[in-house]
Parts: sequence; structure tokens; C-alpha cells
Amino acid sequence: MTTPLLRLTRLGKHYGETAVFQEVSLTMQQGEVVALVGESGVGKSTLLNCIAGLDRADTGVVEIAGRTVGRLTEREAALLRRASLGFVFQAFHVLPHLSVADNVGLPLMLQGWRDRDAIAARVGSVLDEVGLGALGARRPRELSGGQLQRVAIARALVHRPALILADEPTGNLDPVTAQRVLDLLCTQARQHGAGCLIVTHSQAAAAQADRTLRLRADGVQAP
Repeated sequence: MTTPLLRLTRLGKHYGETAVFQEVSLTMQQGEVVALVGESGVGKSTLLNCIAGLDRADTGVVEIAGRTVGRLTEREAALLRRASLGFVFQAFHVLPHLSVADNVGLPLMLQGWRDRDAIAARVGSVLDEVGLGALGARRPRELSGGQLQRVAIARALVHRPALILADEPTGNLDPVTAQRVLDLLCTQARQHGAGCLIVTHSQAAAAQADRTLRLRADGVQAP
């Protein structure tokens, strides 16, 4: 039997006496796109942080490609994030003083790539894939919101991660641009065989996914 890319088993998170969520269980396979919807404040972003090892769940187990995240040291968790995870955020999180190409190349540098030609080739390839091949030398301030989100997608894909975590990736975009960005994110994830978990309020985003789950305080369920 193939090991799931992502498995959550009875995951729970509390702040003091208040349960943010509990009994969250789900399984994702390689190449699958899953949309996670839910009311504001139910803990969707917190769940992503727990998956990535940026926050610790109080109960339950997170497994990525068979590795139990809660058993990793902070250094091991950081290495797992660098090698296996790609992040796309609503706020883009690009560095304003770096060019588009340098922003996209950061995950490769963090993984220890030192060959400039190899970095340039990989970055150029992924920028072409997201339609920004001619803009690598520009600074973020010279780009539109939709272009900045495509930079964020390129950065998430450049090191060929196994799992992409996208937190409201179209929240700052107009509907037309948002649809284009969603098409790109889902298409690129599937082409590279990456799993993609999208936290969203957008019905358009949910429609792009292979399946949609609703996060509630007492677990996840089909809408």
C-alpha cells in the first residue's frame, strides 16, 4: 500500500481551555488538490502551521510522507520544510529588495544549492511556467498583485516540494486574477505531482480542487 503524502490523525489544538479544533483526521495522496473551507476563526491557518511544524498540535499526529512531524527536533522540522514543503500566502511575502528571480531562488539557496548556473536554469524554468519568464530582473514594487502571487507560486514550486500549503492565496486579488492564479496553482501542482492543500473562503478555489473538506471545531467533513 502506498504511504499517504499527508496523514492527520485526530489532531487537536487548544488555546487555554478553548478548543480551536479537535478530532481532525484526513489523508492526502501525491498529486491531489484539496480545498479546506470553514468559518473565520475555526483555525484553518493554525492547522496549516501544525502540519508544517511551525506550531505544535496538542493532540494527534501529523505525518508527511511517513514521517511523524511531532517527533522531529526543531532542526529536523526545518529541514523537512525546506525539502518537502512549499508555501503560498495571501500576503505574498516576497522580499522587496530582491529581484523576482532572487526571490524565487531562495528555497534553492536554503537547500544548499551553490551552482549559479543551475539555480538560474531552475528559476528561469519555473518563471516560464508561471508566465513571468521576462520579469526575473524586476523588483516586486514593479509588479501587480496577480504577478506577485505568481512569484509566490514559483517560489513554492522551484524546489519541487512534495506538498504545497496555500493559505488564502487569492484573498488579495480581484475575481478574474484570482481565477487565473488558482488555475495556475492547481495545474502546476498536478503537473509536478505535488499534493496541494488550499485553505480558502473562495467557492472558485473549492471548485478547482479534487475534493473539498470543511473544518469545524469537532473535525473535518465533506461540505
